[in-house]
Amino acid sequence: MKVFTIGFTQKSAEAFFGRLQQAGVKRLLDIRLNPGSQLAGFAKQRDLPFFLRALAGIDYRHLPELAPTRAILDAYKKHGGAWAEYERRFLALLRERQVESRFAPALFESACLLCSEPTPQHCHRRLVAEYLQRHWSGLEIVHL
Repeated sequence: MKVFTIGFTQKSAEAFFGRLQQAGVKRLLDIRLNPGSQLAGFAKQRDLPFFLRALAGIDYRHLPELAPTRAILDAYKKHGGAWAEYERRFLALLRERQVESRFAPALFESACLLCSEPTPQHCHRRLVAEYLQRHWSGLEIVHL
């Protein structure tokens, strides 16, 4: 099973939707805490489902259970916290939420985890994908 990840920042709409189409993504799983942010541009929650469907035939679903809490996010972004601490706290949250049991693996088949960060290195979408990979056998991660 392939699970893709993508961030929308530093990408044009053409590059973003093109990468999703080329990869064969069937469902976009929005794991942002604030999907309606004005900073999201073409990826705002009120517009994104339409664009995905109209341009690429891709379904949309928001999964806030896979987003960090405001406290975890603010400690890292607003207060300059260390990535290692963010990662530790976020992984503890995923364990607490028991996300590996909460969702059926089939939901993630040919799906793409969406967040805002341009690369997966310091993004929770990578942490979610790797967490699920440790719990579900046969999961391959592809960062777009």
